[in-house]
Amino acid sequence: MLTTTYIALLIVISPLFNLGAQSANDSIDWPDGKQVAISLSFDDARPSQVDTGVPLLDKYNAKATFYLVPSSVERRLSKWKQAATAGHEMGNHSMNHPCTGNFTWSRDKAIEEYSLSQMKQELAQASEQIEALLEVKPTEFAYPCGQTFVGRGINTESYVPVVAELFRTGRGWLDEAPNNPAFCDMAQLMGMPMDGLDFPAVKAIIESAKQHGHWVVFAGHDIGESGRQTTRTAMLKQLLQYAQDPANQVWLAPVGTIAAHIREQRQQ
Repeated sequence: MLTTTYIALLIVISPLFNLGAQSANDSIDWPDGKQVAISLSFDDARPSQVDTGVPLLDKYNAKATFYLVPSSVERRLSKWKQAATAGHEMGNHSMNHPCTGNFTWSRDKAIEEYSLSQMKQELAQASEQIEALLEVKPTEFAYPCGQTFVGRGINTESYVPVVAELFRTGRGWLDEAPNNPAFCDMAQLMGMPMDGLDFPAVKAIIESAKQHGHWVVFAGHDIGESGRQTTRTAMLKQLLQYAQDPANQVWLAPVGTIAAHIREQRQQ
């Protein structure tokens, strides 16, 4: 059901991609004449990411971005150290994964009860702990639940400026489109879900983005054969094979690597 719905959504919003391409100055060139950029990213530091995902990625010499919660890293610390040493990008996904209290599991860490100063302190603390665990300082961030605010009502505030101050990029979740590299806000990158999708659905997203030279930042959670919030291993294998085929003109790289290239191109 998710795959069918997502393909239908893609067809509906494709005209919006075209409008964006026509109105923006798309002057970013990808390396080696590539036509589209892709980043694979995964949230929460779930065990399946290093148990199943990293070995598969390493088999194809592909690097991904992992947004980490320190307490979860400790559950597979040796494997996370190996992943970091292998060149996978280690990002920050907050200290406590705060989301709206409308989620029962998040009620004791509801962002409606946070202040900007509290959020800034916890994000900095998470980076310190990740660096202590893995000897890598996170420079990329993903918003837990894709939510970018603290407080409620007239006291609601965006913490995007906090992320922009502390990190090079901030990635969203459940977004509907790729990133236009000439225009996108690095502190609010669009993150498109890949959990539960089969390869034809993922390929349709990539091919649409390729028409305009855009950057697709895929976002997932667990990596396995089935289950909720799970990127399918069969799909991931097909995607890696597709990206490695020179005929498809795909640049597959971590979020930070592609963001750095865009910044350099924008300054030219």
